[in-house]
Amino acid sequence: MTVLVFLDPAFPDGRIADAGSPALLATDQGVTRGDGVFESLLAVNSAPRKVQAHLGRLAKSAHALDLAIPDAEAWLRAIATAALAFAGASPQEPDEHGNTNIVIKLIATRGPEGADKPTAWVQASAVSPLLAEQRARGLDVILLDRGYDSSVSGRAPWLLLGAKTLSYAVNMAALRHAHAQGADDVIFTSGDGHVLEGPTSSVLLAHVTDDSGAPVKRLITPNLDSGILPGTTQGALFAAAKDAGWELGYGPVKPEDLRDADAVWLISSIRLLAPVNTIDGREIGTPRVRARLTAELSALLAQTH
Repeated sequence: MTVLVFLDPAFPDGRIADAGSPALLATDQGVTRGDGVFESLLAVNSAPRKVQAHLGRLAKSAHALDLAIPDAEAWLRAIATAALAFAGASPQEPDEHGNTNIVIKLIATRGPEGADKPTAWVQASAVSPLLAEQRARGLDVILLDRGYDSSVSGRAPWLLLGAKTLSYAVNMAALRHAHAQGADDVIFTSGDGHVLEGPTSSVLLAHVTDDSGAPVKRLITPNLDSGILPGTTQGALFAAAKDAGWELGYGPVKPEDLRDADAVWLISSIRLLAPVNTIDGREIGTPRVRARLTAELSALLAQTH
């Protein structure tokens, strides 16, 4: 079950389209060139989570592409229409917390070639059961070289490394490569040896003891100027963790930092906080510590909006 709502000036709250019928022109540049932007967010009990952060990031991505997109209010109305239509048409099974969840995608393309008229729509669909399974059992991850050094985004902004664009073929190829190696996911590294991000997630690591063995509570994520996408869910978790007494830090992060951490996670808006069990076959921390920290941070994340 999928609900599509197109942002159409003739329909203030969005125009619902039949997801089983053609809805885009074959010449749309989102299809022919991957020329567009998108966001994915979670709606819990039909209420979108972190929606302003996602709309802000969507606007920044569009600005990087010099792409005109509808304003935030138009997106909010279309999101509400899509969530309501999906909830009414497809009853959802409650999750482990008794909530119902919907994946909301915001998509904008440059539109058909020669038309100078962007295409924008909201898509509502069910959350894959695989994501809850990955949160529960954890992930086996491999490191892959992205092929750029960590300073390239400043020298070559046209690479759009900090924008969330529709050009995801490389990310999907990386995931297929990982699956062929028997792994679940990927953490990208730069050509000069810095940890970046996952194909669809941010990277987070924790230390609960320092070098002397004394207890600490420290969360670290790679620095944003390395050309990674700013994580909305990582940002929300950092804010909640700071209030709970965690020390926060931004990279640079090296692969050895991941291997030395007490726990590592891939974090995203839909999968949420998924613990990393192994990296390149080497276990990270211990199962007991990973489980304890994942439960603690997941509880903090659940409080964010």
